[in-house]
Amino acid sequence: MHTNLERDAVDGVFATTGAPDLDRLRRLDARAVRDSVALVNRLAPGDLARPTPCAGWDLAALLGHLTAQHRGFAAAALGRGRDLAHWTVRPLGDDLATAVTRYRHAAEDVLAAFATVDDPDRPFALPEFTTERTVPAARAMGFHLIDYVVHSWDLARTLDLPYAPDPELLDASLPIARAVPDGPNRLAAGSSFRPGLPVTEGAGELDRILALLGRAPDWRAPEH
Repeated sequence: MHTNLERDAVDGVFATTGAPDLDRLRRLDARAVRDSVALVNRLAPGDLARPTPCAGWDLAALLGHLTAQHRGFAAAALGRGRDLAHWTVRPLGDDLATAVTRYRHAAEDVLAAFATVDDPDRPFALPEFTTERTVPAARAMGFHLIDYVVHSWDLARTLDLPYAPDPELLDASLPIARAVPDGPNRLAAGSSFRPGLPVTEGAGELDRILALLGRAPDWRAPEH
């Protein structure tokens, strides 16, 4: 659940940055998604039990969340986002191959759905964010983009793998991260982001994004 990004985020994200160019946003979002797929493809037996930088989530919980979010955003792009069934996290079980295959399919589904969006103001129903209004497509895709930049880092850190998004992706993500409201909703159960952390002087863009969204850039997985 995106309890940290409910009504205040609908008003806050892009309040100062403006909606980005739709084609560029779609291209960068696809890059973030494919980065996540490349990391998920590296999963090995036993990895689903690993702890992640997402407080209280092991890798199985994180992967289930990411798969469900792809499905939900795909449904929203196609006008079916109000149905909570599309956002439901399905148990992964112990079948790693099936879990990875489901993730790949969900990733391709959301990219295909986003490709149909030809108007940055197309309404997206995002019931996990708000049930009181729809969200313009460009803002919704920005939510998705920042999620997969940060969660790709989560995956990489969990698996002790490198993660180096290209500069254009980071340039687009940093203003979104700055605009995400930092309030008590980030402490709610199931929140993907935690309260912001101090940003180290001279930190690079990725480290600034992570700190703004409650990640310690030097986090390392404990011995597994």
